[in-house]
Amino acid sequence: MNHTQKIQLLDAAGKWAAQDPDPETQAELQQLIERVTQGDARAFDDIADRFSGVLEFGTAGLRAELGAGPMRMNRVVVMRTAAGIARFLSEKAAGQYTPKVVIGFDARFNSDIFAQDSAGVFTAAGFDVLLMPSPLPTPVLAWAVREFSAEAGVMVTASHNPPRDNGYKVYVGGRITDDSGRGAQIVSPIDAQIAGLIDHRQPVAQIERAASGWEVLPAPGTAGDIEAAYLAAINPVIAAPKSEADPRKNLRVVVSAMHGVGGHTMKQALLNAGFSDIHMVAEQEQPDPLFPTVAFPNPEEPGAIDLSLKLARTVDADLVIANDPDADRLRRRDP
Repeated sequence: MNHTQKIQLLDAAGKWAAQDPDPETQAELQQLIERVTQGDARAFDDIADRFSGVLEFGTAGLRAELGAGPMRMNRVVVMRTAAGIARFLSEKAAGQYTPKVVIGFDARFNSDIFAQDSAGVFTAAGFDVLLMPSPLPTPVLAWAVREFSAEAGVMVTASHNPPRDNGYKVYVGGRITDDSGRGAQIVSPIDAQIAGLIDHRQPVAQIERAASGWEVLPAPGTAGDIEAAYLAAINPVIAAPKSEADPRKNLRVVVSAMHGVGGHTMKQALLNAGFSDIHMVAEQEQPDPLFPTVAFPNPEEPGAIDLSLKLARTVDADLVIANDPDADRLRRRDP
């Protein structure tokens, strides 16, 4: 990289920092710029990587390490993406109806902030916006897209990625697709259509973002509890024991949430269906964005279910079920 290119790179980084609404990532980038001016080659390489392109939006939405810059997950990237999705939904509506969007989020770092920013952008676009009340599994969001006849759903999650990552999954429904596609994650050509409407150069100040105006769905334990509504909806499709004589009635199950958001929902779904002998892996039951007991929070990775298998041997379990952190996949293991 020649001197002119280096100057252009630092200029781009400086402009990004100047408009960044997040004090943490703004300070992070400013410190990197200062280190570069002092001759720190590693800091320069870091900035060069962050500004080497833009995150590509596709069928998996977005997923990357948290941090400042267009190649990281941050509030600027999220708001620009939400604005692109808003353009897509507005084009589809063509003034004939008001699009509805449901937004969910997991317990990773900044997931709640990214969800709030998205709600603000969609609300400012004139949409009806429903926001999940707390970190909940991705399947709850997908179900809600169908339940509320929403045109789109956004789930802020990096699924089973490392702790420093976050991401953005998009679902469609309502008048965007037919019944078979409602509540499903985007596929081609919708991913490309949305990607084409994301302006990666749009100044944050030009992205309208409401401070309020969206509806927060009822929290667990309150009247209208959205998690309870989801559990009631899925209960009829669970192959539950039909009688006390059914051998599955005494099935002993070990469940791991893998430090994600599926623990309570999974346990309650099994209990509602009549499986009463449930043993949660306590060390992994509560959401923790650091994922402290696993090298990689994916139940398919070696070692990830070691604690589950240990508990299964202790209680003589018949079955082990381990979710990934946003609980849209699981690994089943017979001990």
